[in-house]
Amino acid sequence: MSDPTHVSSNEIRDRFSKAMSAMYQAEVPQYETLLELVAQVNRETLERNPALAERLANFDEMNRLGVERHGAIRVGSADELAMLRRLFAVMGMVPVGYYDLSEAGVPVHSTAFRPVDDEALAYNPFRVFTSLLRLELIESDALRERAARILDHRDIFTPGVRELIARHESQGGLDDTDADRFVSEALETFRWHKDATVDLDTYEALHAEHRLIADVVCFRGPHINHLTPRTLDIDEVQRRMPQAGMNPKDVIEGPPRRDCPILLRQTSFKALEEPIRFAGERQGTHTARFGEIEQRGVALTAKGRALYDRLLGESRRRTAGLSNDEHQRVLAEVFADFPDTEAELRRQELAFFEYRLTEAGRQSGRVGETHLEALIEQGLVETRPITYEDFLPVSAAGIFQSNLGGGQNEAYAGNANRDAFEAALQGKVLDELELYAARESASCRSVLQALQG
Repeated sequence: MSDPTHVSSNEIRDRFSKAMSAMYQAEVPQYETLLELVAQVNRETLERNPALAERLANFDEMNRLGVERHGAIRVGSADELAMLRRLFAVMGMVPVGYYDLSEAGVPVHSTAFRPVDDEALAYNPFRVFTSLLRLELIESDALRERAARILDHRDIFTPGVRELIARHESQGGLDDTDADRFVSEALETFRWHKDATVDLDTYEALHAEHRLIADVVCFRGPHINHLTPRTLDIDEVQRRMPQAGMNPKDVIEGPPRRDCPILLRQTSFKALEEPIRFAGERQGTHTARFGEIEQRGVALTAKGRALYDRLLGESRRRTAGLSNDEHQRVLAEVFADFPDTEAELRRQELAFFEYRLTEAGRQSGRVGETHLEALIEQGLVETRPITYEDFLPVSAAGIFQSNLGGGQNEAYAGNANRDAFEAALQGKVLDELELYAARESASCRSVLQALQG
């Protein structure tokens, strides 16, 4: 039984995500502008589409739309990743999915810390895409050892947050005062520091190997490098960003615009060049932080993901070098082979859906029919797409590259190592497809039990 004096992990996560957003708005004023633009586009989209507004309200999606964010950080060592796992656990966030970004020439592998149960996702679905630098992929022994020594001499966590994490683990929660203190102490790990911990020569050597390596190694902590609000019309936000003084990346990542959105679409304004003071008082600049936008659709089954991956691979061969408008046009042509109605996505088992009784179903009494499609046709059961809560490796890598000057190194490619990542994490990474399948199955059982009870 939970202690009534303990603040729920949902509440701590909500406090933390709002504090993180306020901090990032102060650090990156363009992010505040981005939030205003996304809020305006969302309002206009709901005004134009009352059916969408009604649907979001009926499924309790409206409240989460305004608070939804994801962030991203990059850490340099196994010890840092393992402590982050414990820090996020205080907020009810667990590692979901393994992402090998070496496939795109980026020397990291990653997971997403996020809530997983329905109540937690409805309260605040805050996620943090967390990447671990893979020093073993650096070819130069001297440079690899140099980076490792630098990382060994830093502690990205305050003594206070370490104490509060241990307290949460030992007593099963935090009271209100400790919860507020935890948020304040944890925020320090994600704060921007304009003073580098290395001299300019070291920074430039690491930067020459890969910009991301310099970003991870050369600072006191894994500053949050972007926060991402959720929009209902990413194409419109992309179109308006220049008018609001933001420089958008060249193309929107992910699938094309559809009647039934699938998975995830992402874009961003490009990273800012910021002044840095290096050890020895030499001045320079560093480019890392940006603002991202996402539009989420339905989670796809393994069969749906296979079709998505095949079509995306075909589209990538045809869209290289195209403008966003042309890119989206070709993408839409290729994805014409992907069904674009909820009924077909469901019948072909390409996407995950949640089932629940309609008002007629609740009033019907005992029903002998057990076939869900028949129950839907009879108006006794309704469905809704299960929102995709995770990330796309290709989209993630595309955002990384566009905001790190497009740099990549093919020598890093093809080095997936989930076992090594989980060893560093000191824990297992959950399989996102299993989570969606379990949620769909539970809703099916609940509906059938209610009708046959």
